[in-house]
Amino acid sequence: MTTIKARPITAEAFAPFGELLAPREQPSKLINAGRCERHHALATVERGGGEAIISIFRSEPVSLPHDCALLERHPLGSQAFMPLGPDPWLSVVAPDENGRPGAPLAFLVPAGMGVNLRAGVWHGVLTPLDRAADFLVVDREGEGVNLEEVLIAPITIEP
Repeated sequence: MTTIKARPITAEAFAPFGELLAPREQPSKLINAGRCERHHALATVERGGGEAIISIFRSEPVSLPHDCALLERHPLGSQAFMPLGPDPWLSVVAPDENGRPGAPLAFLVPAGMGVNLRAGVWHGVLTPLDRAADFLVVDREGEGVNLEEVLIAPITIEP
């Protein structure tokens, strides 16, 4: 079994897979008579001809070390995950290698930060750490097959 270490997430390290969803150092503009910061267009919804939908996913937790053996991807649209609770979580991603997942990477995502996975990016299932969590999810609904799942040789993810 392969073991990988979960690393802190940065915009640069995550860029091949998508965008981070977190406020910028400076807001794009102030709205609501100056009472609200707008951090505008943090990511782009790729929807491949379908509609962008908003859902809430509730996921059971894992603890590290964690064994990951299932990866999936959505070839027709992006998928954004924004935690609704106060806890960090884990994002497992892998590059595409001829239609199959390449070597996975694991990122520790801090509380209050989300990710937007590009269309076609291999990723692990939703993985809150240590307690169940809700996530706001923006993804694609529409015609066509937009889910591929593969079992991989299990990898152990360590803190």
